[in-house]
Amino acid sequence: MSSSVIDVERTALLVIDMQNDFVEEGAPLEFPEGRGVIPAIQQVLEAARARDLPVVYAAHVHRHGGADMGIHRELYPPVAAGEALVDGGRGADIHPSLTPRPGEPVIKKHRYNSFYATDLEIILRGLGVETVVLTGMTTECCVLGTARGALERGFRSVVLSDACASCDYPDLGAGPMSATEMHRAALRVMSLTSSQLSGTDEFLARLP
Repeated sequence: MSSSVIDVERTALLVIDMQNDFVEEGAPLEFPEGRGVIPAIQQVLEAARARDLPVVYAAHVHRHGGADMGIHRELYPPVAAGEALVDGGRGADIHPSLTPRPGEPVIKKHRYNSFYATDLEIILRGLGVETVVLTGMTTECCVLGTARGALERGFRSVVLSDACASCDYPDLGAGPMSATEMHRAALRVMSLTSSQLSGTDEFLARLP
């Protein structure tokens, strides 16, 4: 990754899917690994806010009744049952450890890619952003999907590898994969196909 100073006027921080239904203990779609990256995201948020670097959140939600679920209805039983990611419900809110500040947009999305059928691109263009810094979960799903969406719209992306998390995958025909293995595999894919990778400390050192 380049060691140049970050242009805070052309860069935005994106926090992806750090919601109660994913992060809290006992949540319907709990990923314990997500709690492990909260301190790193908090550190990056603090540094970004201190420099007026734009912060945008993405939250995966679905309407009551599920008209916007699509195939997610088949993939995630708690979502299909209306037990998770319900728009307007507490579970769909950003985890309180990472609460957005007034003026920080929360993009409501219905698919993995934070750009798909949302106004994220309009907001970033309006802010003059050229590079998005990606944090959150899961690395192989919504982070990767958003990185690819950024590429397809002409945005550069930087993935903070220790501020993203994956989860264990069961054997569904291709063999099981641990959260660590899945995280590393997704990072390798993004490093080649869409994004620069950085550790949190390295990124903070590049801020003016």
